[in-house]
Amino acid sequence: MPKAYSNDLRERVIEACDQGERAAAVAKRFAVSESFIEKLKQRRRERGTVAAKPHAGGRQPVLVAQSERIRAQLQAKPDTTLEELRDGLGLSVALSTVWYHLKRLGLTFKKNPEGG
Repeated sequence: MPKAYSNDLRERVIEACDQGERAAAVAKRFAVSESFIEKLKQRRRERGTVAAKPHAGGRQPVLVAQSERIRAQLQAKPDTTLEELRDGLGLSVALSTVWYHLKRLGLTFKKNPEGG
């Protein structure tokens, strides 16, 4: 996701618009789009500020909280399959989610239930 424009740039853009400069000229001078300027003006009208909205920081992966349980389950039964591991944790996530989490943790697991 791209970063938000700095508050300093936002303030300078609005100040130029407030001084009567046309949006097209301001956009060219500050290398922003005219739609950004219009949205900035709208944000100031509606919220009283031109500051960017705060970002939540993304989602916390579902399995992060389960890391210790995963380690314990694999230590107790090293030949556990992904499906057995997921079901043992009582989660409803895709097997690929479990696989990627194990990879991040540096853990190995049995690839298939037949043992081959």
